[in-house]
Amino acid sequence: MSGTVIDALTYWARTVPDQPAIDFAGDVVTYRELDTWADGVAEDLTARGVRVGDRVSFLGVNSLEWCAAALGAMKVGAISAPFNQRMLAGELTTLVEDCEPTVVYCDSALRSRLDEVHATRGTFTIAEFEHDVRPLRTGTHAAFRAPLTEQSDPTAIVFTSGTTGKPKGVVFTHATIAGEMHEWALMEPIEQNGLRPLLVLPLFTAAGIIWGISRTTLHGGTLLLQPGFDPESALRVMIEGRATTLTGPPILFEQISRVPGFTDADLSHLTTAHVGGARVPSALVGQWLARGVQLRQIYGQTEIGGSATAMPRHEAADHPDKCGFGGIFTRIRVVAADGTDCTRGEVGEILLRGPGMMPGYWRNEDATRSALIDGWLHTGDLGKLDENGYLTFVDRLKDMIISGGLNISPAEIEQVINRLPGVEEVAVISVPDAKFGETPAAIVKKVEGLTEADIVAHCNDNLADYKVPRYVVFVDGALPRMASGKISKRDLRDTYSDVPQTYPKVR
Repeated sequence: MSGTVIDALTYWARTVPDQPAIDFAGDVVTYRELDTWADGVAEDLTARGVRVGDRVSFLGVNSLEWCAAALGAMKVGAISAPFNQRMLAGELTTLVEDCEPTVVYCDSALRSRLDEVHATRGTFTIAEFEHDVRPLRTGTHAAFRAPLTEQSDPTAIVFTSGTTGKPKGVVFTHATIAGEMHEWALMEPIEQNGLRPLLVLPLFTAAGIIWGISRTTLHGGTLLLQPGFDPESALRVMIEGRATTLTGPPILFEQISRVPGFTDADLSHLTTAHVGGARVPSALVGQWLARGVQLRQIYGQTEIGGSATAMPRHEAADHPDKCGFGGIFTRIRVVAADGTDCTRGEVGEILLRGPGMMPGYWRNEDATRSALIDGWLHTGDLGKLDENGYLTFVDRLKDMIISGGLNISPAEIEQVINRLPGVEEVAVISVPDAKFGETPAAIVKKVEGLTEADIVAHCNDNLADYKVPRYVVFVDGALPRMASGKISKRDLRDTYSDVPQTYPKVR
């Protein structure tokens, strides 16, 4: 598989110049306009010293400017390395130290955070979406001569939280993006220029920059981009924009189904509805099936390109807990602790390989060696295969919390709380949440004089808001431990499974 996202952008700008490329809450930019806009960004980046292989980062909410900046960076041959706009200065510093961007684009409202990072790590230039990208939309720009690149060259880094608490940068190459999208195009046929994904998730995720911007551009489709997730707006745009694809965690589909008018909505144009990140409740499947939409469980990780497998349409209703058997080119194994393949129905670690598999983590050889072994991605997730080879996801070995579709590392929160004077033991676990699906709960060995409010305030000062625990539980005595000496989170989850019912929310 050859070619790049920029090759596709140039092609569609010539062949369907007036085709809407992105519809951002009613503000539409065509392929001709988007290509020219990206040319202007590429010129600006070149003037700022950006060259092939340099990193360009983005810090901001979903916007047309964000998209144009990312495509401009790709035109230069730079590596797009987006940041989560909810991160605070300390968290951003870690990412800046890791990927060493030459330029960071940001929303004006977030400039102060970057200024704080720049004060100690002043190796990058700050540019603003409003002042440096938006004016280029209406300018006249010569076609930028994109440099020739190898298919194995990195083009994007997507940071994902790890169990160690430090984010890891998943590398996407031109080949992994093209290969992943080619495989899914074979499995999920798309009419030429007919792909119309509704994207309500953040652009800094793989769902955004890879499955939103890159996939839509490769197919010459129209990205129905929203500033964020609002259930009423999502349903309205889904209907009026005749969206063909919607992907997200179950909570997204649940909240849309509660919007007045959902039960009468014509959703016949929504041909693909993939649900990942958590199991799909049977009742939710029934609600969407009544509208003619089959919710299909998917499984994957950013490290495999995002999605590795989806339940076939004709079987999804009967098996809402299963995730399919892989793709045309994607393979699945489930192995025991000794590396041997599990028998059918036996729980083990899920291993994957396929065209979207990362070549490794950015500047993290140890993590790469642990994840990629003998050509297989070791996911750290538990699952089982049935007699027909269908995968059922069982649990996360990594204890990751997925709250509202965003990954939260318990270890990162634990590290922050452990810095409070007097704290000796703390464990963060996932508990159910009606709004976000899951939310963090901090189990802390009692410290004299330390209150729940103290912990929340300390976390607010050091973590993005979505990572701050919604429950804090103080316990007398030591936390349970395994024979290895590690805190037993399984015992804690069993003991505190009723936290939302027995403890008040602290925020």
